[in-house]
Amino acid sequence: MSLHTQYLESFLRSQFYMLRMDGPLPLPHRHYIAIMAAARHQCSYLINMHVDEFLKTGGIAEWLNGLEYVPQRLKNLNEINKLLAHRPWLITKEHIQKLVKTGENNWSLPELVHAVVLLAHYHALASFVFGSGINPERDPEISSGFRIISVNNFCVCDLANDNNIENASLTGNNFGIVDSLSELEALMERMKRLQEEREDEEASQEEMTTRFEKEKKESLFVVSGDTFHAFPHSDFEDDMIVTSDVSRYIEDPGFGYEDFARRGEEHLPTFRAQDYTWENHGFSLVNRLYSDIGHLLDEKFRMVYNLTYNTMATHEDVDTTMLRRALFNYVHCMFGIRYDDYDYGEVNQLLERSLKVYIKTVTCYPERTTKRMYDSYWRQFKHSEKVHVNLLLMEARMQAELLYALRAITRHLT
Repeated sequence: MSLHTQYLESFLRSQFYMLRMDGPLPLPHRHYIAIMAAARHQCSYLINMHVDEFLKTGGIAEWLNGLEYVPQRLKNLNEINKLLAHRPWLITKEHIQKLVKTGENNWSLPELVHAVVLLAHYHALASFVFGSGINPERDPEISSGFRIISVNNFCVCDLANDNNIENASLTGNNFGIVDSLSELEALMERMKRLQEEREDEEASQEEMTTRFEKEKKESLFVVSGDTFHAFPHSDFEDDMIVTSDVSRYIEDPGFGYEDFARRGEEHLPTFRAQDYTWENHGFSLVNRLYSDIGHLLDEKFRMVYNLTYNTMATHEDVDTTMLRRALFNYVHCMFGIRYDDYDYGEVNQLLERSLKVYIKTVTCYPERTTKRMYDSYWRQFKHSEKVHVNLLLMEARMQAELLYALRAITRHLT
């Protein structure tokens, strides 16, 4: 993140606030909730970090044996943790009522908002961690299965100096530099053409709706597999072995994003963004129930959405607004959130298939991200630009989860 210092400051301010400053929840609970959230994606890097913090802030060591050792009240967060992480559109006011009206184990609304902010933050941060290759490798010789010192050498570049990825992604496959350069030119050409078309004609509302529904539907079938072999889903069952040091913090480990697309049982409903926006609804609710965090989150969302260096790989003075918006909106599209004023035809023009596979994997099942996926899109772009993509995906995901949870809280209140 330090490749983007302005963003990093904003990120650290909000994370520090939710973990350390005055707030409805006791400090150890905050770290335990972070562990529960990270465990949904088997993110041992974050789990280990918060196990240490949990103990340092006076947490009861016995709780680390797993959920059956924690108070019922914390255990009750399981359902919302699971839904927020994988299918936030299923969260209803009934889930909220259940948590706030359970007798002696009930949650106050400020506590619940604090918990939801933490859950969404750590689900999204797990996406960033896996998307940037920062998860420790497994070591079968160590009882816990993890060796914290070895972080897989995902980033081929020297992180401190942001070189191009030394074309490392080009060795070992037969693309060649020419192709990836022409890919870049083609993308810039498409951006230019879209800009011109925008000025010429407005698509009708019906057409815009159709384009969104088409993109949403197609996103369900973007397979999260190595791009080069589009595996059917079943091939993943083997990867999903969850070790006990992770599974003890969650229930129903098999529950994930993709199941409904496979079986076609659930229809992904459309959430019309203007009916419940972060700016007009979510922000004020969060601020009312958990003071100041709304301002900090808002600053972080704006920061990432507007962050630009006006460059694209080797080109300077480029307006990348269109590209940033396509990335952000595509994540929301996968969660069923639609912006009326956005033409989803742009997503198809701007995001190539390998990038869509990468976005879907990092956002919906980050634990399956591979270095090959990271390398296979935008091969001429700098590492810092790809980290920038990861920041956008992380914040878009966090905002999507919050919108669904906060909408359910608002409905509970009305």
